[in-house]
Amino acid sequence: MSTTILHVQGMSCEHCVKAVTKAVTALSGVRGVAVDLQGKTVTVEHDPAGATHAQMKEAIEEQGYDVVA
Repeated sequence: MSTTILHVQGMSCEHCVKAVTKAVTALSGVRGVAVDLQGKTVTVEHDPAGATHAQMKEAIEEQGYDVVA
């Protein structure tokens, strides 16, 4: 099990939290998602063989948010 922290711009409300959580949770191998609106981060607990950083980034960006380095 791995933990990945993504820095995400554009999240501002509970709707954002729900959209990002739903998108990332749908990926294979994801065990948990925690969104921090204040810190602008998304912490994902996952199996690295099932969900890659690129897949998580894509899932979040498809919801209209920007993942930054």
